[in-house]
Amino acid sequence: MTFVETLTKNLINQGNPDYALQMKAYLRGQFEFFGIKTPIRRSILNETSKLFDKDLKENFRTITLNLLNQPQRELHHCAIEIFEKYARKSYTIKDINIIETFIITNSWWDTVDFIAKQILGAYLLQYPEATKTIIEKYSLTKNMWLNRSSILFQLGYKNKTDHALLFKQCLRFSESELFFIQKAIGWSLREYGKTNPKSVLNFVNSTSLKPLSKKEAIRNIV
Repeated sequence: MTFVETLTKNLINQGNPDYALQMKAYLRGQFEFFGIKTPIRRSILNETSKLFDKDLKENFRTITLNLLNQPQRELHHCAIEIFEKYARKSYTIKDINIIETFIITNSWWDTVDFIAKQILGAYLLQYPEATKTIIEKYSLTKNMWLNRSSILFQLGYKNKTDHALLFKQCLRFSESELFFIQKAIGWSLREYGKTNPKSVLNFVNSTSLKPLSKKEAIRNIV
């Protein structure tokens, strides 16, 4: 059997139909589930990956796209975690095409936030010269998840944060009525506030942000 077939079989064997229904309801009925909690899923993924390490190293891009197109949400999470593991510190410039596919396929916060921070963020640290073009593209699209990613990608950058770009993105979407955009603004500012609270507080006080964004941004500062 292939890696995808073996992983799917192993997840099915550990599935819990009752928990699957709870998980499906939690994500508003958008995805199917085996019904496996994250620690167990990751354990199954790790053990299965050991059996196919060579195949994954050579073909992880194709394999992860295959997983992403399966119906079960656990397989989508496996896809992005495999990609992050095998692409880490060795992205190719063309990987941005796969990263964008990850963001816009089967999109919801539980995958997009991981992709934005752990994958897109890492990719742009490796290719900083591409940041302006990519973030501008993601900002101008009508896809909310690409918009959200353009705000969140610097999570974890700390002192490497381009604060001018961060503030530009927050200002660009400051009038958005979308919950996930307002929340992203607040989250990104709150995280940068751990590194530079004065700068974040000055920005918040001088910018007309939605109440949710402002509340989230300054929660740990004042």
